[in-house]
Amino acid sequence: MKQRAKMWKKEALVMLLIIAVLGNAIGIKEEAEAAEEEEWWREREEEREFRSKEQFLLEDSKRVIETEAGEMRVIRSPASRILDRPMHIGFITMEPKSLFVPQYLDSSLILFVRRGEVKVGLIYKDELAERRMKGGDVYRIPAGSVFYMVNVGEGQRLQIICSIDKSESLSYGTFQSFFIGGGTYPVSVLAGFDQDTLATAFNVSYTELRRILSRQRQGPIVYVSDTESPGVWSKFLQVKDGDKGNKIANINEDGEEAEKNKPWSWRNLVSLIFGNENRDKTKRTRTGKSPDSYNLYDKTPDFSNAYGWSVALDEHEYSPLGHSGIGVYLVNLTAGSMMAPHINPTAAEYGIVLRGTGTIQIVYPNGTSAMDTEVTEGDVFWVPRYFPFCQIASRTGPFEFFGFTTSSRRNRPQFLACANSIFHTLRSPAVATAFDITEDDLDRLLSAQYEVVILPSAEIAPPHKEEEKRRRREEGRRERERESEREREEEWTRRLEAF
Repeated sequence: MKQRAKMWKKEALVMLLIIAVLGNAIGIKEEAEAAEEEEWWREREEEREFRSKEQFLLEDSKRVIETEAGEMRVIRSPASRILDRPMHIGFITMEPKSLFVPQYLDSSLILFVRRGEVKVGLIYKDELAERRMKGGDVYRIPAGSVFYMVNVGEGQRLQIICSIDKSESLSYGTFQSFFIGGGTYPVSVLAGFDQDTLATAFNVSYTELRRILSRQRQGPIVYVSDTESPGVWSKFLQVKDGDKGNKIANINEDGEEAEKNKPWSWRNLVSLIFGNENRDKTKRTRTGKSPDSYNLYDKTPDFSNAYGWSVALDEHEYSPLGHSGIGVYLVNLTAGSMMAPHINPTAAEYGIVLRGTGTIQIVYPNGTSAMDTEVTEGDVFWVPRYFPFCQIASRTGPFEFFGFTTSSRRNRPQFLACANSIFHTLRSPAVATAFDITEDDLDRLLSAQYEVVILPSAEIAPPHKEEEKRRRREEGRRERERESEREREEEWTRRLEAF
């Protein structure tokens, strides 16, 4: 009897163990299925996002600075797996006689002066240098280098477009400013130190220190008009050029461009701002050099014909671009012309429309349309590396766009359709076979176009049909949304039936 009871206990324990194992296995299977389903839905959402035709037109704009004297707006880089290098695009606007107060950033900037004139002060190799720039000039400000900007154009608003390179950033939002000058707004980084520390470091009283660090409350962009009460900034700007030579190591125009930037130091700038005249004069009179700016409008076009021109700037022509690994380009298309379909095998491209209206067409790897959208002045778009694309000017007027590439190396675009396309290079029976046509048909196709790079376009709609074209695109977008919604509903139904 006892032996039978022991056997029952053993059998019961075995059954409990089997139940536990099966239950655990079922739980693991359910968790695995849930994880698999979650992964499936995540991939579907990513694919849907990837296939969105609007993702190549960047509209995520944020105003990071806004004062009476100016503003800075930033368009964020797209969050995409196919983007090899994120880059934000900044737009700086400054009113006449205004100053962007001294600061340094955790990101490097490539400045392009769209309109107006600007004087940029930059600490380079432990010396303060100035560079006066006009429309079309390109200039690099390294991450961690103290700089300021002054609108010196007479009665003219200053407009600057810049790339914001995040490769060295702290990943705090779009970028992080560290203001050297400031008061209650913006707050200077000096304000974070203990008063005893600062008073000792500057050899001034607490009263003088508090006065200096609490006066500024106008924001990061301030007026420095002669009609206003002169503060430390306007006092600096009122210094005569001859006297300013004692405080600033001006750029040697004929000097050789340095290959690498040395670490910045803000002691000379602080001395300049607070008027410390007791510093050793040998420190202030030392000659400093900074790379010159480069004017895109003065550059001979890399390509030009009756239908437009294009300019590309790389590290071989302007060495500072090599430190950021960013290239610059500028394209001008006459009314109705087009940049032939092509690919960029070395970099992604960001474009900013400067003037006119046009159409950007981008193609997915599977041969479907990724984007066919009209853009106008101020719009920002991007093109992934390897993706075929073209730009078409409206017949209403010229189309001009400027942009940045994610490589500073010389760009060699490969054209897909024009008199110097890759099909001319590949001209062989293999190409004819790939299209399932005869070699004679291929020859006729490739011989029909005589122009290269920038082409006359008969495809663009005349002015009176532009509105109809926009209407059809809007209808197409709505139809795609409806189709996407139907697909989602059908997928849910299928999953529920399978369950």
